[in-house]
Amino acid sequence: MDNRLPYYMTYPMPLLYDDDKNMRRDLDYMKSIYPKAAKLLLPYVEEECDRMEYDGSMMYDEYPDQLQLRLMCRRIYDQVAEEMENPGEWLLDLIQVMTYHELCQRRCEYRNCRKRFF
Repeated sequence: MDNRLPYYMTYPMPLLYDDDKNMRRDLDYMKSIYPKAAKLLLPYVEEECDRMEYDGSMMYDEYPDQLQLRLMCRRIYDQVAEEMENPGEWLLDLIQVMTYHELCQRRCEYRNCRKRFF
């Protein structure tokens, strides 16, 4: 009996879509270990980004408008400030960092998804 394997079976190929799954799992894990203040803000940031996620959104522009980004962060800040007693300037800074990171992640996912299907 011939026990040789065909060439394509000798070197296992990674699954094509496994990288995205691993990246999403890593991102979800990192979000789960955020500090308490960031965990409180995360649903607001994700909700606002969900609202902005549509074809033709400024979110997917090559250079998103800084004024629109700041207004988006200010809307999140206003929602959170109603629930907190003494929000400071640090809260707005944290919201901006988290929002820009979330936007960057979504832009990368959008680009990768578009490349696959077109």
